[in-house]
Amino acid sequence: MRVIGIDPGLRHTGWGLIESVGSKLRHVANGVCHSEGETLAARLLSLHLQLAEVFRQHAPEAAAVEQTFVNRDGAGTLKLGQARGIAMLVPAQAGLEVGEYAPNAVKKSVVGVGHADKSQVAHMVRVHLPGVALAGPDAADALAVAICHVHHLQSGRHLAAALARAAAS
Repeated sequence: MRVIGIDPGLRHTGWGLIESVGSKLRHVANGVCHSEGETLAARLLSLHLQLAEVFRQHAPEAAAVEQTFVNRDGAGTLKLGQARGIAMLVPAQAGLEVGEYAPNAVKKSVVGVGHADKSQVAHMVRVHLPGVALAGPDAADALAVAICHVHHLQSGRHLAAALARAAAS
């Protein structure tokens, strides 16, 4: 299964695509969409067009987006939320359900601790995906979101299988 993770940002939206076969993970691609334009609307459109092109090129089968945290600047939080809306809209337009994960949940899933810094996340992404060339910290975070989503999906399948076995006995 091809899974895309998205780390939304108004200036830089990271994306990372992995393939999950059984318990094995393989890196497919990663990158960063850089918004262009003078106005907020133009920047959001730019992110939408770039992310839609990533979906067209790579045809992911599952998607996950990192949740936005609230910071002290209300206007900044609102703008980040609008970029996150684009990050959720594009997979929805492709007919995919979108998993959402808090930053601490992503870090705990990939690094083992919820308060890891960006360098620790990038290091563990390289451990999970040997040989990966990261397009930057936003792409590393997006790959971490994809890895977290795969772990979540696998856990859900294992639980469903266990419940089915229990119901059959």
